[in-house]
Amino acid sequence: MKIWYSCKVKHNKELDDGMLKQVTDAYLMDAVSYTDAESRMYEICERDISGEFTVTQITKTNIAEVIHHEDSEKWFKSKVVYATVDGDSEKEVKINTYLLVSADHVKQAYERIEEHLNSMLVPYDIPSITLTNILEVYPYDPDEEKIPSNLKPLSEVESDED
Repeated sequence: MKIWYSCKVKHNKELDDGMLKQVTDAYLMDAVSYTDAESRMYEICERDISGEFTVTQITKTNIAEVIHHEDSEKWFKSKVVYATVDGDSEKEVKINTYLLVSADHVKQAYERIEEHLNSMLVPYDIPSITLTNILEVYPYDPDEEKIPSNLKPLSEVESDED
């Protein structure tokens, strides 16, 4: 299961009139730990932000899934509620899950969530969709994994032993 972390970065941004303004930007990062999220966030900021910056906050989120569409830059957080039966007590239990979807407006976000959930067998309800201040989402990509020069991948070590 993916763990999504909200990362806030404070830096100076140049305005259209040439003035510098200190802003705090929010990002969403799929990472294995707070340390992993922080180190990857610093790598991304060093690459994308000119000047000084500070990662001011990293928090674990309750987002279960991200639905990304290339044609949209706004991110909407949606609460989806569905019911299931508890195996032990056989009572109906409501489950809340949160999705993040990229869309241009709330109606499009709703439609994209509906499309994503159309194969769900149990009835569900979407009680809320809210616009977030997230600028970018960074999913975990194992191909980007850098192995330090003094270490070998496990697959190479196992093949050397054979």
